[in-house]
Amino acid sequence: MDESVFRAQLVSLLQGGEAHANAEAALGNVGPQFRNVRPTADVHSVWEELEHLRIAQEDILRFTIDPSWKSPKWPEGYWPIENQEVTDEMWKSSVEAFLADLEEVVKIVREPTLDLTSTIPHSQGQTYLREILLVADHNAYHLGQIVQARKLMGDWPA
Repeated sequence: MDESVFRAQLVSLLQGGEAHANAEAALGNVGPQFRNVRPTADVHSVWEELEHLRIAQEDILRFTIDPSWKSPKWPEGYWPIENQEVTDEMWKSSVEAFLADLEEVVKIVREPTLDLTSTIPHSQGQTYLREILLVADHNAYHLGQIVQARKLMGDWPA
């Protein structure tokens, strides 16, 4: 197996844009009036999805690289407060933090001296590869939910 090809494919998976919308597209140009609106009662708002993505990705990343990391309490620690006012600063900060953590995950993938199939030393058997794939899978799902919510509200480019 050509490890450089494997790593490049993982980076492509994390960055999206092939089989699903990438983060920049899903989160770009969201009308402020749509950020914290639930298009239907059973669909999360774009803000709720973004914050969930940010919190979960941060948890997976920090678990992977920091033996002292403590995960939020499930499930309440992984979702924002419902119906809170979302300021432009809150939105910008959340998007920037999500993208910065995603870039950190990409850096892990690109680290040639790290055996991605090795067990994370402080884990209960999880590998770096497992955590990377978990980030990719979780992000793809919730970015898709954001796109769906935006479509339902008429805030998705045709």
